[in-house]
Amino acid sequence: MKYNYSKFLYLFIATILFSCTPKQTTDKKSDNSSHPYTTSYRAPVFENDNRIEKIQKLAPELQQLIEAHAKKNNIPGIAYGIVVDNQLVIASSTGYINLEKKTPATPLSDFRIASMTKSFTAMAIMKLKDDGKLALSDPASKYIPEMATLKYLTKDASIITIENLLTMTAGFPEDNPWGDRQLNESTKMLLDLIANDVSFSNPTSHGYEYSNTGYALLGNIVSRVSGMPFQEFIKKTIFDPLGMKNTYWEIDNVPKEKLVLGYRWEDKQWKLEPMLHDGAYGAMGGLITTIEDFSKYVSFHLSAWPSRNDDETGPIKRSSLREMQTAQFSRLSAKATDANGNPCPIMYGYGFGLSTATYCNGLKQVGHGGALPGFGSDYRFYPEYGVGIMAFCNLTYTSAYPSATIRELLFDKLDLQPRKLPASAILIQRQKQIVELIQHWNPALEKTILAENFYLDKARKVRISETETVLKKAGALKNTTVIEPLNQLRGSFNIHTANGVIRIFFTLTPEKSPKIQRLNLSFQPNKTR
Repeated sequence: MKYNYSKFLYLFIATILFSCTPKQTTDKKSDNSSHPYTTSYRAPVFENDNRIEKIQKLAPELQQLIEAHAKKNNIPGIAYGIVVDNQLVIASSTGYINLEKKTPATPLSDFRIASMTKSFTAMAIMKLKDDGKLALSDPASKYIPEMATLKYLTKDASIITIENLLTMTAGFPEDNPWGDRQLNESTKMLLDLIANDVSFSNPTSHGYEYSNTGYALLGNIVSRVSGMPFQEFIKKTIFDPLGMKNTYWEIDNVPKEKLVLGYRWEDKQWKLEPMLHDGAYGAMGGLITTIEDFSKYVSFHLSAWPSRNDDETGPIKRSSLREMQTAQFSRLSAKATDANGNPCPIMYGYGFGLSTATYCNGLKQVGHGGALPGFGSDYRFYPEYGVGIMAFCNLTYTSAYPSATIRELLFDKLDLQPRKLPASAILIQRQKQIVELIQHWNPALEKTILAENFYLDKARKVRISETETVLKKAGALKNTTVIEPLNQLRGSFNIHTANGVIRIFFTLTPEKSPKIQRLNLSFQPNKTR
């Protein structure tokens, strides 16, 4: 299953290739948590949230981009959509899903999404993990005995675990395009492949290398542990709870008027590609779905953020979703550039059936591409923004949309803003006490709020002297800004003064009543005209 192609090759295969109070709050347990937790935590929120309105205004421009992309790349049909939280706010299409019958593509057309299937298989594994049926650290051979006799590349190679299969670090070779043609193979073929020994390209856990076979093995594990075919288990535990009623594994089950036919562009004409049936390798790339259905899956991934105290409602735990989205074996693309050609290093990585990219401006992207003979697909979502984009097309190994251009529209032109973390009660309290401390240095207050290391790191008289120097330069204090938290126990704020701005950064201890362990002051004078 080719994970990417053309423009996507660099972007993903490169490595595939983000309240505590002085008085402790009441501990509490729920049906979905096995540990105590505080009730004072305030989750990040969107301020002045107008994401939907902004994005919907892009609809005409997006349609023009998609149509131009289809024409330039000779793509018969494309369907695409944008999700904001749990709402599909843009859904449209262009072209045809059946050239002979001139059947128009729509957001309800069923496209084969190829390797985008992998995260569903990974989610099925996480479901079994959440239910206590397996552990990611388990040797894969515990569930697939045929793997127990594998001849590893080196004597000191570690045994392949389920997590190795999820993160593509088992040591199997990259198997594109060979894997694309195995989609409809039987379970016997898969297990015979393993029983007859496989060739390794790397020692286990040595590094990432894209493996369709590894995900076919994960599908087999799902089948064995759940006691039902992985296709049935994924339908029962993921599709059905999410309301994905138009998603299929087998082409013969798709309503004929909705089934998208795949093509290749050759000799300046479209040629029909053969449609493979479902099989053991379906776990790596066999799914057939619509933009409308798939948007529900993207929304579920977005629902993992932010961490919060709400009850669990999805097929798997939010923490398990976040684990899926966490990169392993990250790599730096130091020479990457932005849409304007300016240097913009990118960190790439692969989680569980998902790739990640963190751009030089801090933007975090999660998603996956997919390609098979006849099809190209991709989805990307931005956890901190609650936004996801997806597009499917029916041309062999082809990018379904101009992803970089769309990303630039969303985050540069629209200037979408991420959630912001509210300050915890303890940060707000300590902020007020710091303002009082630096003006008066009251011993009683010092004893209450300063950690034991505070004067050991720098003598009291030195701290007072340095602070007085800053205050003298600053002049009369005017007002204090709202604190900008970095987390529950660290933040910064400014004090506006007659002559400029005092910048203050502080961090608190992990004690039950957190105290100030670090306090930095600096002065920025007003600009002179």
